[in-house]
Amino acid sequence: MLLMPKKGDKSVVSVSGKESKSIERLIESNIQLQHKMTDVLLGVKELNGNVSELVHVFKSAGEHIKSQKYEDPMINKINELLDENKKLAQALMMLEKMVRGQGAMPSKSPLEQSQY
Repeated sequence: MLLMPKKGDKSVVSVSGKESKSIERLIESNIQLQHKMTDVLLGVKELNGNVSELVHVFKSAGEHIKSQKYEDPMINKINELLDENKKLAQALMMLEKMVRGQGAMPSKSPLEQSQY
């Protein structure tokens, strides 16, 4: 039982054993909570720094693209591959037309037909 001293009374507050254990647990919980809050604050600070760096990267990339000086060898290779894919698609379409056209013809190979 917690006894509160009266105003002007200099007596000591007495606490029972059960209440003192509860107070100790409360103090320990409060300390653990403070540690967790500190960890969260440090994590938020680190996250804030990382986001700031990311924003800086995006800004510099945007400025670089706006200056129209963006020549990446990877883009050139991708464009070359696109051209090759177009040529392959055209060749496959021609091959398909040739194969469909041979359906009614005798079984001569394309090489034999091209020799005549």
